[in-house]
Amino acid sequence: MSSKDEILGRIRKNTKQRYDLPDLSALGGITYTDRLGRWGEVMRQVGGDALELGGADDLNAAILRRYPDAKVIASNLPEITIATINPDEVSDPRQLNGTDLAIVRGELGVLENGCVWLPQNVRQKALYFVAEYLVILLGEEQLVNNMHEAYRRIAMGDYGFGTFISGPSKTADIEQALVVGAHGARGVTVVVLTNR
Repeated sequence: MSSKDEILGRIRKNTKQRYDLPDLSALGGITYTDRLGRWGEVMRQVGGDALELGGADDLNAAILRRYPDAKVIASNLPEITIATINPDEVSDPRQLNGTDLAIVRGELGVLENGCVWLPQNVRQKALYFVAEYLVILLGEEQLVNNMHEAYRRIAMGDYGFGTFISGPSKTADIEQALVVGAHGARGVTVVVLTNR
């Protein structure tokens, strides 16, 4: 028996009065009608950037316009032709240090709070955190309204790791001053690919 099970067992044994859990089935969460408009708005709120691209737009050219100074670009996505390194060919995650831009695919984006679910779909998950800037690709159909919908849809990939990322890294615990890029990407752009 683990220490957690032992503690919970003692709590159950010494609980005199028990209450039924409330019915939360009516709480479906907030929904949005203007999904792309909301996505752009919430990304600005969390300090990130949103870019909408249609089927005729050149994805690689659009990314280079956003990040013209990026020299070391990491991606394992077949449609990304501007990558200078493939993170799946890196044996030691420390070799990714100095990555200017990482381009990855997200599984879903949450309109409620601007977070994107990234299951580990690269060999070295350090890529998500060590790159100076992060570009996440999402299909328009991958936008969900709220975290209730998100948790019903998320799945772990082959590597067994996933994370929600919402804009660039930030902290405000040092002298109550907001610091962006303190422990992860200094900037995040989510490219929503539409059928338009």
